[in-house]
Amino acid sequence: MQHDKTNGGHQNGSNGCCSHGPGYASPLEAMRSGPREKLIYVPCIKRTVEEGKPDYLATLDVDPESSTFCQVLHRLEMPNIGDELHHSGWNSCSSCHGEKDKVRQYLILPGLESDRIYIVDTRTNPKAPSIHKIVEPSEIHSKSGAKMLHTAHCLASGQIMLSGMGDLEGNAKGSFVLLDGNTFECVKNWEKEGNAAEFGYDFWYQPRHNVMISTEWGAPRLIKAGFNPEHVAQGFYGSHLNVYNWQSHELIQRIDLGTDGLLPLEIRFLHDPSEAQGYVGCALSSTVFRFFKADDGKWAAEKVISIPSKTVEGWALPSMPGLITDILLSLDDRFLYFSNWLHGDIRQYDISDRRHPKLVGQLFIGGSVCKGEPVKVTKDEELQSQPEPLYVNGTRVHGGPQMLQLSLDGKRLYVTTSLYSTWDKIFYPDMIKHGSFMLQVDVDTEKGGLTLNKKFVVDFGKEPGGPALAHEARYPGGDCSSDIWI
Repeated sequence: MQHDKTNGGHQNGSNGCCSHGPGYASPLEAMRSGPREKLIYVPCIKRTVEEGKPDYLATLDVDPESSTFCQVLHRLEMPNIGDELHHSGWNSCSSCHGEKDKVRQYLILPGLESDRIYIVDTRTNPKAPSIHKIVEPSEIHSKSGAKMLHTAHCLASGQIMLSGMGDLEGNAKGSFVLLDGNTFECVKNWEKEGNAAEFGYDFWYQPRHNVMISTEWGAPRLIKAGFNPEHVAQGFYGSHLNVYNWQSHELIQRIDLGTDGLLPLEIRFLHDPSEAQGYVGCALSSTVFRFFKADDGKWAAEKVISIPSKTVEGWALPSMPGLITDILLSLDDRFLYFSNWLHGDIRQYDISDRRHPKLVGQLFIGGSVCKGEPVKVTKDEELQSQPEPLYVNGTRVHGGPQMLQLSLDGKRLYVTTSLYSTWDKIFYPDMIKHGSFMLQVDVDTEKGGLTLNKKFVVDFGKEPGGPALAHEARYPGGDCSSDIWI
């Protein structure tokens, strides 16, 4: 498939047709020419199944010139209960930029617990999306044998690929489900038969280097039961990167990150498709690894960032990890951002020197070690005192920074506070009661630095149907964690 890299950077994202397909010709074109985001789609999870309340997709107005700025414009309720909406992707992105007949129209929204996939039309009416089709779990199960679907990426072929974390019994199994890009029917598994990884979670592909790399969380039946440290020691959680040959779909290498790389979750290649390297955040060990193609042609990884645990009292364990749950790269591949969900801080690193990231920005947003919390920090290698709790508009922010989304120009970082309802209940029970937040952080893109924008706050504790847990954010025109350039 040929891709025209000479077209300008204008996008047809959510409406209109141009001389090219969706997205942008390059990451830098997206950064320089992409419009400021005006809408954001955010899945909101309702954990009141006994009350019969479904999850929904919220459409937020994030245009500061709008009279409805920071308000929920529309709530698309799912017709089923207990989906646990989580991550999402698009039917087409910048990987199809050279295909004039491709349009970014449908948001692919899988339910983490139901294995149901909602195909949501965001183009017909961007402010009020509608459900175009539902792929039922029976179809996914019978054709792929996969459960607990997580990441969705469009492929240049026109198909859509979703990662699965388990088998039909809830045991760990890393597989990949393909959907037809036109009918959205489940086609088959992407991986070659017999080449499923031991664990699954996130993935990123780069055809220019003939590679796809996936990460590992744990066995679905245990994830759904809540976190138990003993399960880590028993081998029910992952610590590898799984390297696939993109053309043959074969698992060709497993990179063991060891105890320094427990729970490698979100993975990001550098956006520049000529670069054969990227970063992965490891939640439980609170580390970031750089992965890269070595001189011998094999892939390798090295630890480049490590967040020290805090010695605490009044918590489940005597040592509290940061728990890195999301990472992002700016479109110019200059800055790396990640969230420490338990410690409560967002960090910004200058990665101009790929092997030696430099911390240039840090901001605390909630967390478990704030002053006044039951947790007492008795030893901290980084802070002299515990941070103050965060209040916005007089309301306490419960939870910690979790999912991140960066504006195309890199100047605004959006953050939500919910991880996964079952784990939220364990680590932040007050967030279950009072709901989560979306906040905006202003970014210094010259020298580095993070500042909370006090004019932007969306309190999901005040939703009409009761408190909700907001998760991953998407813009109608694409973003730095859903678009892939090839």
